[in-house]
Amino acid sequence: MGVVLAVVFAPVIGVLCALLAHNVGEQSEQARTRGRDAVWLGHAWVDGRRTDADVAALATLLAGTGVRDLYVHTGPLEHDGSLRDELAPRARWFVDAVHARLPGLRVQSWLGDVVQPEFDGLDLESADSRARVVASARRVLDYGFDGVHYDLEPVRSGSSGFLSLLDATRAVTAAAGVPLSVSAPVIDPLPGLHSVGLAVADHGKWWSQAYFADVARRVDQVAVMTYDTAMPTRALYSGYVAQQTTLALEVTPSHVDLLLGAPAFWADDPGHHGAAETVAAAVRGIRLGLTRTAPTRTTFGIALYVDFAATPQDWTDYRRGWVRTPA
Repeated sequence: MGVVLAVVFAPVIGVLCALLAHNVGEQSEQARTRGRDAVWLGHAWVDGRRTDADVAALATLLAGTGVRDLYVHTGPLEHDGSLRDELAPRARWFVDAVHARLPGLRVQSWLGDVVQPEFDGLDLESADSRARVVASARRVLDYGFDGVHYDLEPVRSGSSGFLSLLDATRAVTAAAGVPLSVSAPVIDPLPGLHSVGLAVADHGKWWSQAYFADVARRVDQVAVMTYDTAMPTRALYSGYVAQQTTLALEVTPSHVDLLLGAPAFWADDPGHHGAAETVAAAVRGIRLGLTRTAPTRTTFGIALYVDFAATPQDWTDYRRGWVRTPA
């Protein structure tokens, strides 16, 4: 029995030790904001619930940070890829208000949906569905947005339909002179883990590093969703994020903005332990990974998820750990 337990638990122990090792080391002072950070913003900014006073408060909150991009939830997309105009009646108002109060910030339209085959959602392998998504991207640019941000989940590693969608959308955004960005899942922390996840749980949680590279080459900006990791302690979570930072840096082209996500929200369930997955722990892991891998890279940042759940402590930890300025 003891031999069986050793065989079962030895690989797990090895992985945990490796993650703890990733959490050890010095954080370079070069590993600070490059002024290319982002924040995911909720739908209230475009549906009429927010006011000029809210925009003024947002401007105060972001002053002195490294935030350059706002991903504003504009969808969701319909499962056929189309977008209902009535979802965002105040989109142009918000874009204009941000430009007036925060010149230099880009307001990108965050378009998302659940996707097949894991969910009864958008079919990325359908050319007709992809064409409707691209038409939706054109529509939000007509609203005045400064870019398109896709968050389609869970895209399975190797999906050719998703790559085709990015190619088609990139032609639209490039012609308009605006960025195309995408939310991406984490990379296999162990080689081939995405295949195991599909075989055991039929869940596409991870991408292979090679597929991540395929996606990164097709966009202007990629934001890695480095949260919901199931890590039970801050040390393990920081190590996990440090590893993800390195894996992503290794394959993201130097001209593409690579952003690592930080969980500015609370949840406590098997996939996300709120006491472990904090902004401070994420920042530590990001800085460690950047220090080891590419401390002088300029096309790099942090993306905070999400504005309506972020606490003052989250913003303090982001500023103290990443921005240099006092909270």
